[in-house]
Amino acid sequence: MTTCPLPEEMELTFTRFERMCRRYPDNTAVIYLGERFSYARLKDLSDRFGAALADMGVARGDRVMLYLSNCIQWVIAFLGIQKIGAVIVPVSPIYTSHEIAYMLNDSGAETIICLDTNYGYVKEAAADTGLKRTVVTNLVDLLPAWKRWLGVLFDRIPSGKVDHGPDVLAFKSLLDHAPLSAPADLDPMNDLSYLLYTGGTTGFPKGVPGNHAGMSSYVNDVTDDVAGDYLREGSDVYIAVNPLFHIMALGLFMAVGLNKGNATVLMPVPQVDAILESIQRYRVRWFLGVPALYRMILENDRLDRYDLSSLTYCFCGGDVLPMEVYNRWKERFGIPIYQVYGSTEVGHVCYSRIDREPKPGTIGLPLESRECLVVDPVSLESLPPGESGELLVSSPYTLKQYWNKPEETQRFCVEIDGKIYCRMGDFVTRDEDGELIYVERSADIIKHKGYRVSASEVEAVLQDHPTVIGACVVGVPDERVGERIKAIVVLKEDARGVGGAELLRWCKDHLAFYKVPSYIEFRDMLPKSKVGKLLRREVRDEETRRMEKQKGTC
Repeated sequence: MTTCPLPEEMELTFTRFERMCRRYPDNTAVIYLGERFSYARLKDLSDRFGAALADMGVARGDRVMLYLSNCIQWVIAFLGIQKIGAVIVPVSPIYTSHEIAYMLNDSGAETIICLDTNYGYVKEAAADTGLKRTVVTNLVDLLPAWKRWLGVLFDRIPSGKVDHGPDVLAFKSLLDHAPLSAPADLDPMNDLSYLLYTGGTTGFPKGVPGNHAGMSSYVNDVTDDVAGDYLREGSDVYIAVNPLFHIMALGLFMAVGLNKGNATVLMPVPQVDAILESIQRYRVRWFLGVPALYRMILENDRLDRYDLSSLTYCFCGGDVLPMEVYNRWKERFGIPIYQVYGSTEVGHVCYSRIDREPKPGTIGLPLESRECLVVDPVSLESLPPGESGELLVSSPYTLKQYWNKPEETQRFCVEIDGKIYCRMGDFVTRDEDGELIYVERSADIIKHKGYRVSASEVEAVLQDHPTVIGACVVGVPDERVGERIKAIVVLKEDARGVGGAELLRWCKDHLAFYKVPSYIEFRDMLPKSKVGKLLRREVRDEETRRMEKQKGTC
C-alpha cells in the first residue's frame, strides 16, 4: 500500500456527492428510462441500501459484486456500498457462470447483486464459491407501476426465474430499511473503493484494487481542471452510454454528473436511436463514446431527424479514434471529439483540453495527479519528444498491484528514481507541448522487414473504406520477413463486388509500402472480449495453430 499523505483539499468522490445532495436536493441526479431521481431521493435510497447491507453482515473492506447492466440500481448500490466502506466489484452482465465463479473466488466476494435475467448464472456459480447472499433486481423495478405494467403488456421487459429465500433477496426489499445514520470513517489511502477486473486481452482477468484516494484524485482532476468552468454546476446534462463497470464511464459519470449537481441520462443499452432521442429530449451537452459508437451515429440513416444542437463536449476513449470519424463528426456537427486515455490499472490518465482544438492523433495531456514517462522498453531510459517508447504512469495516490498476484505485479511495476511506475504496455510519443500521441499496444506492433508496423494504424485505414465495418490486423511469423501482415475484414451487409484486391489497392494509396497487408481474409465477425475490445491475440493464436498444423502435414 502507498504511504503518501492525502492532501487536505482532496474531497472524496462520494463525500462530494453528499455535498451536492445538500446543495441541490431537488435537482435531477439521474434520468433512467424516463424516470427522474433527484439528489435527495438518490441519497435516501443509497443510504437505505447501504444500511441494509451492513445489517446483513457486509462490513468495511468486504467485496460486493455488481453483476448489472446500466440501471438506477447500479448507482444506488455503488453509492451505498461506498458509504459503508465495502468494496464494489463491478463486472460485465454478459459474463457466464464460469467467469463469475472465477471472479467471486478470486475477489473473495460473499455478496452479489444481479439482474433476474442473470440469476441462473449466479445459481450455477454459487456451489463452487463462498457466496453467502444474492440480491436480485429487474431493470424496471424502481419505475412507477404504470410503466412496469406497460412494459409487461407490450412484452418489452426481459425477466428471469428467481428462487427467493433467506439468502436470495429482492433489491426493492432492502430499500425499506432505515437509512444509514452516518458513512463509515475511512482511510482514503488504504481502504479500497473498488476491485476491477481487466478485460482479459492479456490473459485470464486480473483483479485491480483501487483505493478511495486514487479514484478521487482523477475524478477531481476531470471535474476541476479538464471540465473546469465549462461545466455548469447544477444545470448541465451528461449522457452515460458506456457501461458503468468500465473505469472510464464510471469516472466521467462522477466527474461531470454527481460531482457537480448535474443530471445524467443513464442508458441501459447503447441503442443509437434511443441515444439520439435522449440527447434531443434532455438537451444533453456532455457525451462519452467509443469510436465505433461515433461511427454508428454518423452512419445512422435517421440522423437528420434529431436535433443534436445541444451537444457541446464530446469525448472518445477505449480505442484509437480514426481521423476519418473525427473529421466527419467535426464537419457534421461543428464540434470536435476530445480524446481520453486511461486503463483499469491506473484510472484516467490523459485528456484533450477543451480550451483548444485537439491535435490529430493525440490522446491529450496527463492529468495533474498522473505522471507519465515515455521510455525505452528494455533499458527504461526516458526518451526525448518525438521518439516512440513505452508509456509508464505513476501517481502518489494509487495502489500499484494486482489482486493476489505478486508475480504479475512484479512484471507490471518498475521503480525509477525512487518512484513506482506502472507499465501500460502501450507505445506513445510525446510532442513538444507535452501531449501524448498513441502509437500502438506493444504486443500488437508487427515487425515486418525490419520495420515496426502499427496494427491499429492499418486497421484504421481499412475501416476508412466505405464498405468496411471492422478490421483486425495481425503479424504472421515468416522466416524471410519476420512477420507478414494479415488483415481480417468484416464488410457491410450491402457491400457488393468488393474483394481483397480493391482493399489492397486502398491500403497502397493510404499507407507506406511496408505497412500494406500481404493478404486479406473476409469474415462475418471479429473476436471481441467481454468488454468489447478487439482480441488480436486470439487471431494470432489461430494463425499460429494453423501454421503448426500445416508443418505437421508436410
